[in-house]
Amino acid sequence: MQSVEKQLIYLYCVTAVSPTLKEAVRLVSNLYFVYHVDLFAIVSKVAESKFGQESLAANMADLEWVKTKISLHEKIVEAVLTNTCVIPFKFATLFSTEESLKAMLAEYAEEFKAILKKLKDREEWGVKIYCDIGRLKQNLVNDNSEVLQIENKISSSSAGTAYFLKKKKDEMIKDTLNKRINECGQESFELLKELSIEACVNRLLPKEVTDRKEDMVLNSAFLVKKLEVSDFINMVDTLKIHYESQGFSFDCTGPWPPYNFCGLVKEKVISG
Repeated sequence: MQSVEKQLIYLYCVTAVSPTLKEAVRLVSNLYFVYHVDLFAIVSKVAESKFGQESLAANMADLEWVKTKISLHEKIVEAVLTNTCVIPFKFATLFSTEESLKAMLAEYAEEFKAILKKLKDREEWGVKIYCDIGRLKQNLVNDNSEVLQIENKISSSSAGTAYFLKKKKDEMIKDTLNKRINECGQESFELLKELSIEACVNRLLPKEVTDRKEDMVLNSAFLVKKLEVSDFINMVDTLKIHYESQGFSFDCTGPWPPYNFCGLVKEKVISG
């Protein structure tokens, strides 16, 4: 007689109202929810042979496997998000049984409910700013009278003097470049923050991740009231117009599952 493979409970997100899973079930056929302490946990069953501690550690070394599974995880959370407010959980949040899942829901019930109340009728939007460093640098050289004066002196100076003048010019351009990038990032973040409930700055991503030629100079997230999203996007468009000629470009995306504004879920690893 063939033994039945052990299953684990995979948690995607938690809601305060009964979720509509029609779209999400198209992605994972055995998706369902567990109801406990007035909370709904959206879950599926996964094989221990693939998501058990040792197997998962081995699979995490396979970048293609990780990319595929994380993408599926995010799509499921986003599908549930279209119908109700959610607390999204990180990839591969696993429980050995439904009982252990219910125990976690009971332990954090009040905090989850407070988070869901805070997130109601609000959306997470991401704004990333990129900079074409070469273009910005050329603009700064053309617009900076001090740099132009030094360049004129270099052309008429001895080799020794020209060397030190060039070094001074390079340092001046570098300082001005950094100052302009900081000004763009700070001004943009502050103006968008004023139109948000909460805001945060995340780490900058390298070109290998963004797959863009420009350097990322701001990676930010904002929690915005649904009724004020249009004002938020209008401000992004205004900033785009203001900074585009200088070499900056803006990437505004959303709404996203509110990973950046979930407090407890972001700070703690919850599993059982």
